[in-house]
Amino acid sequence: MSIPFGFGKPVETDFDETIQRVTSELAKEGFGVLSDIDVAAKMKEKLDRDMPRYRILGACNPPLAWDAIQHVPDIGLLLPCNVVVREDGDGNVSVSMMDPESVLSLVDDPSVSPLAEDVKARLERVVEAI
Repeated sequence: MSIPFGFGKPVETDFDETIQRVTSELAKEGFGVLSDIDVAAKMKEKLDRDMPRYRILGACNPPLAWDAIQHVPDIGLLLPCNVVVREDGDGNVSVSMMDPESVLSLVDDPSVSPLAEDVKARLERVVEAI
């Protein structure tokens, strides 16, 4: 699964196990989950519409975020890294990661590129591990 602003793959585990595995693998790469948005629950609450399970995890690696903010204080507009765990209509689960190189290419500061490369490599390892 590859799109211009992200990457990921379908997984063989169920939704809840996938959330646990993603969270665990993110931690191994130094990321914590700052936010956890249950999109399906919010759509039901706000619009009374049903959809397959869909969660957005806001992942952050504090040392790397610190470095990025020191270089470009407004870079927080592009943080944290979003990770999507979702089911399709048939109950199949997939995981997608925001591509930090793509998103951070919006920042016109060459000091951010090595940080984006580092973050992307870490997120790619998470995808490989799940």
